[in-house]
Amino acid sequence: MNDPASAVENDVVAAPESIKFADLGLDERVLKALKDVGYETPSPIQAQTIPPLLDGRNVLGMAQTGTGKTAAFALPILSQLDVSQKTPQALVLAPTRELALQVCEAFEKYASGIKGVHVLPVYGGQAYGVQLSALRRGVHIVVGTPGRIMDHLEKGTLDLSELRFLVLDEADEMLNMGFAEDVETILADTPDTKQVALFSATMPSQIRRLTKKYLNDPVEITVKNKTATATNITQRYLMVSFPQKVDALTRIFEVENFEAMIVFVRTKQATEEVAEKLRARGFSAAAINGDVAQAQRERTVNQLKSGKLDILVATDVAARGLDVERISHVVNFDIPTDAESYVHRIGRTGRAGRSGDSISFVTPRERGLLKSIEKHTRQPMTLMNLPSVDDINATRLARFDDAITAALAGPQVETYRDVIAHYVKNNDVPEADVAAALAVVLQGETPLLLSERDMPRVNTVSADRPDRGDRPDRGARGEFSSRPERESRGGSGVPLATYRINVGKRHKVEPRQIVGALANEGGLRRSDFGKIQIRPDFSLVELPAELSSETFRLLEQTRISGKLIELAKDKGPGIRSAAPNRGYGDRPSGGGYKGSSDRGGYQGDRKPRHKD
Repeated sequence: MNDPASAVENDVVAAPESIKFADLGLDERVLKALKDVGYETPSPIQAQTIPPLLDGRNVLGMAQTGTGKTAAFALPILSQLDVSQKTPQALVLAPTRELALQVCEAFEKYASGIKGVHVLPVYGGQAYGVQLSALRRGVHIVVGTPGRIMDHLEKGTLDLSELRFLVLDEADEMLNMGFAEDVETILADTPDTKQVALFSATMPSQIRRLTKKYLNDPVEITVKNKTATATNITQRYLMVSFPQKVDALTRIFEVENFEAMIVFVRTKQATEEVAEKLRARGFSAAAINGDVAQAQRERTVNQLKSGKLDILVATDVAARGLDVERISHVVNFDIPTDAESYVHRIGRTGRAGRSGDSISFVTPRERGLLKSIEKHTRQPMTLMNLPSVDDINATRLARFDDAITAALAGPQVETYRDVIAHYVKNNDVPEADVAAALAVVLQGETPLLLSERDMPRVNTVSADRPDRGDRPDRGARGEFSSRPERESRGGSGVPLATYRINVGKRHKVEPRQIVGALANEGGLRRSDFGKIQIRPDFSLVELPAELSSETFRLLEQTRISGKLIELAKDKGPGIRSAAPNRGYGDRPSGGGYKGSSDRGGYQGDRKPRHKD
């Protein structure tokens, strides 16, 4: 695809000390902005990417989050910008609104020394009026999500005819979210003379195909992590059965000295359920997911930043691009089904050189996921013990001691010493008894010290125990929904049910189109899909049994090949097996949707033996 001499590999340890930003050929105004924010030495991805982009070359960059990709493309774009041109010159596509906003902030920071530069974020959930007004006034750089960019192109409100730079940021994540067709349409509808930079943490076949089709003679830059996770993040795991996760989380909150925390779950519905249960236990928690309105999302993140909120329960997509320094802990309430998601999740803590902690809940059936993540990150996680009642009481006493010590150093002690002396003198009570009585008043209805009967019993699972007893439908006592009508489970471990959609073989649909459309419209992940079977006039798809009403509504309105799919629960026998030990289109264990085929099967590896 390209000359081997143009391929560059680096270890993301440190940029060569001899190379400075001033050596890379950047505009003086950009260099001044970098100096103002204290940046002098480029990271490896920046040092290797900026020169070819300034030379007009296309770039294919492989790098993880946190390596400095944004500056790698933002700095050369700003150095070549023509402020007099009012139509967009640069378009950056990002998978989520959070990442789009983060990229916009970076552009604005680096453009502080260039007068008149206008950067516009374009994403779903924001009113069209704001975006339309800005586009009419003229913008130089547009940063947006593929779906909303496509909306503007279809309405004719976004003119990309003079586009000079196109960046695909986190391209693999965009494809995973079902944006493949939108991305290709945008690429095809922009000038052939544009310069393209594509950045991806992984390099699946779809990315390679896009590169071969749309990037002419690209420079390949690979930044290899010596460790995929930061060394300043302590990584632990707890073996626990599914129904007892909330109680285990409550105990961990009691003993962990955290400032702010993100609790990651797999589904939108779970964010609301877990946040509600934590609030009922007295914790300051809020949910964030794809269904939350943008204004509410921004308020929630601001509350987290300001300290008005301590715990955020989120899905992977909702937390993408979230950068809050006070996040000290990440809890994987549901362990992710792939190592890349794990790296992205725990990267939300340990920011700006601070230390961080991650704790992952692992059920017996998820031991394979744990081993896969450890192999990928090359960092073993430490098995932790569930905090006991004694541990919780010791922590509470330590915090009580700290509170007393802090109060003794305060200015009001003298006043209250006189109050206590007055009480002792008039009531002939020892001072120690008065102090104990004040502690009783202070604790209110919540006892300072707990006994075993005050705590829900949590049975942790031995790391050597056989795989059983962790199913969410066994004895959860109201924690989660009961067993669905089918026993199938997705790659995320969530119970699945069979749904019917009114498109089939005669509509020339393929599994990848079904997955892409449903994932894009309903905010689903690949791991939310089970088997897919395409019949002549309709198709059967296994999806989470408990879809939220909003997700179901969005999926009902989805169109595939121009036809309304009319999603509904299937009342038939479901998806039948093609062999005694393997269902038609079964996935490998632990996997979500892995691919597509024109054969009409989920994996595309065989045709069904029964007739439709």
